Parts: sequence; structure tokens; C-alpha cells
Amino acid sequence: MNSLVLYAGALITGVLVGYGAKVVLSKIRKNSLDFVIERMQFELEKKQEEAKCLLRDAEEILFQAEKHAHILRSEAAQITQADAQVYIIAKAEKEAEQDLISRLNKFARDGAQALEQKARDILVTSIHRLGNLPQNDVVTTNVELPSDDIKGKIIGKEGRNIRVFERLAGVELLIDESPNMIVISSFDPLRRHIAKTALEYLIADGRIQPVKIEECIVKAQNDIEEIVRKKGEAAVQEVGLYTLDPRLMILLGRLHFRTSYGQNVLQHSIEMAHIAGMLAHELKGNVDVAKAGALLHDIGKAVDHEVEGTHVEIGRRILSKFGVDACIIQAMQAHHEEYPYETIESVIVQVADAISGGRPGARRDTVENYLKRLTQLEAIANSFVGIERSFALQAGRELRIFVTPEDVTELMARSIARDIALRIERELRFPGEIKVHVIRETRVIEVAR
Repeated sequence: MNSLVLYAGALITGVLVGYGAKVVLSKIRKNSLDFVIERMQFELEKKQEEAKCLLRDAEEILFQAEKHAHILRSEAAQITQADAQVYIIAKAEKEAEQDLISRLNKFARDGAQALEQKARDILVTSIHRLGNLPQNDVVTTNVELPSDDIKGKIIGKEGRNIRVFERLAGVELLIDESPNMIVISSFDPLRRHIAKTALEYLIADGRIQPVKIEECIVKAQNDIEEIVRKKGEAAVQEVGLYTLDPRLMILLGRLHFRTSYGQNVLQHSIEMAHIAGMLAHELKGNVDVAKAGALLHDIGKAVDHEVEGTHVEIGRRILSKFGVDACIIQAMQAHHEEYPYETIESVIVQVADAISGGRPGARRDTVENYLKRLTQLEAIANSFVGIERSFALQAGRELRIFVTPEDVTELMARSIARDIALRIERELRFPGEIKVHVIRETRVIEVAR
């Protein structure tokens, strides 16, 4: 009985203990799960805070990046293309400075001789492709006569005809024993051409007398305009520039009657145009611009005796007035280094000028100085009031001056002659003596009806 009670008590105790343990275990499991959940919630909240901080940092970085990009865009908008090129080139040079230095040293060592030889070959080739002969007609022009009998008519009774011809034309007629030929002498090629044309008219007409001489000289002067136009057109056609203004062609034609150190200016300009075109072709320049710049480089000399300024400055104004392309003006204006070289064509024109003028026999310094002295003689005479025209004759040993009779009296003519002689002595240097002739002629014309 007692053992049964003990067994039952033990059994009941065991059941109660097992139930309590199960309850305890259940409570432990529940508490552990709550702890884990709370722990996970805490970790999750912590991660969320970190994510928020990272998001704020990212937004701040993005804001600063956009701000910096806006600043860069603003700065870039203010940088010109030229500044950007300079910046990029400077940066590239800095990064590859040693490489550039080595390349430059190699170029200076090996390339200079090759470039010099190439330039020499180009110049020699261009010169050999154009072989014009120098102009020999400097101060005289020959006129062919059908027979020697014409010489007597030209001289006239007691030399009357030849004196009238020389006085009106401003030239000297040299009649010697040369068969069937008369030599016209003058430093001005325009006067020589007028005299030659007038003399040909007289020979063709056969009536050689003072009145007819004057008519033929006036007719020859009128014919000069047509000759000038034809010379200008021929020059343009030879060079191949057909778009020039017709007025520029007329000015070009006037250069046919100008010389530079004994060299015909128009022929010099045509020769330069050919050389400049060949050089531009070799150097990959603009052939038409180089040709036009060379052909028009001395256009100012056509009117430099009428307009103040150097022939380069006068030429620039003429070309600008006629609407010539700025590239052509840049090409012609630097041939005397009065303006900087702005294009490769400007260098080509200057080189062509040196080639054309530097050929053996092309120019004569002594002759040019002589012609300048004669021009100065006439300029001094023409600067006085009442002078109608003046001619330097006898190689500059005689200055023949015609005055307007209405403005200058006989007494004033003597005074003008003396004043001109004194001014020549004061301003010019010359060998020997210079005779100053002042001629005052009164002509009265009436018409009988």
C-alpha cells in the first residue's frame, strides 16, 4: 500500500515535473524568438539609418557634381575656339615636351638642308620655265623711214619743222647718217611713243609743216587711250585673269609707258604673274590670287605722279575702290615689306618681284637715277605758277619751259627763269650746267567767214 502510494506520488510528481518543464521550455522558446525578432528589428533600423545617411551623402555628392559641372559649362561657354585651341596645344606640348624637343632637334639637324634644297629647286624651276629677254628700249626709239629724202622734209627750211616738232612733243630727233632711220630721244616712254606715232602720221601724209605737225601730235595723243586699253587687255589675256574690272585694265595699260630701273613696268608685272603662278602651284597656294597680286602689285605707279603717297599705298586704295578681293590686296601690299606677310601668296609675290628684278640685265641702277633727275627737273619747273608744261632735254642739260601768256608777263618770265635755276642749284646735284629756257608765246586766231 505504501509502495503503491509512493509509486502514485512519484508518477504524479513526474507528470507535474514534465508539464512544468514543457511550460518552461515553451516560455523560453517564446522569449528567445522575441529577442531574436527585436534584435533583427534593431539591426534593420540601424541599416535603415545607415542607408539614409548614405543616401544623403550621395545626394550631396550629386549636388556638388552638378554644381561643378554647371561652373565648367559656364567657363566653357566663355572660352573662344582660339583659346580652347591654345589651351589644348599648350597641354599637349607640356605632356609631350621631351618628345617635341627631340623631334625639333632632329628636324633642325636633318630637315633644314632638305627644305633649303627643295626651295632652291622650286625657284630654279620657275625661273627656267620663263625666259623673257630684258628690255633694251630705255631712252631712245627708232623710226624707220621709206627713204632718206624724208629727212630733209622733217628738218624743214632752216630747221623750222624739227624745232616745232621737238617743242610740241617734248623730245629730241636725232638725224644722222644712219640710212632710212630717225632716232627719237626722251626719258619719258609716253612722249617717245606719241612722237613716233605723230612722225608716222606725217610720213604717211607727206605734208610736213608746222600746222600739220601740231595736228598729228594732237591726234597721236588721242590715240594713246586706245593703245593703253589694248595693252591692258593683252596683259590680262596673257596672264589668264579674265574677271578684272575694265578700269583696272586701263590702268595696267598705262604701265606700258613706265619704267622701273630701266625695266618696263607692265612687262615686269606680266613676268611676275607667270612666276608667281608657278610658285603658287608648287607650294599649294592659290594660283589665281598669286597671279592677280603680282600683276597688280605696281598698279599705283600708273597714277603716282598724280596722287600723293607711295605706289603701294596708292595701289591699295585703287584696288579697294574697284572692289578687288581682300586676298589679292594682301598679296600685293607686302612686296616692298611696307606691310607684314599675311598669306603665303604675299610671300610668293615678293619672291617673284625679286626674281623678275634680279635677273641679269633686267634693271639698270644708273639709268634709273638719271631718269629720276630728269623727272625732278620737270617737277621743279611745274611747281611754279603760270607754267603750262616743261620738258627736260639734252640729257638733262636743258630745261625748256612754256608759260601761259595770259598769266605771265615778259618781265615775270625772266624772274621765273632765274628762280627755277636757283632752285635747281639748291635742290639737285648734277654735272656741268643746265640751261633754263622760258618760252612765252602769244597766238592769235581769227576765222574769216
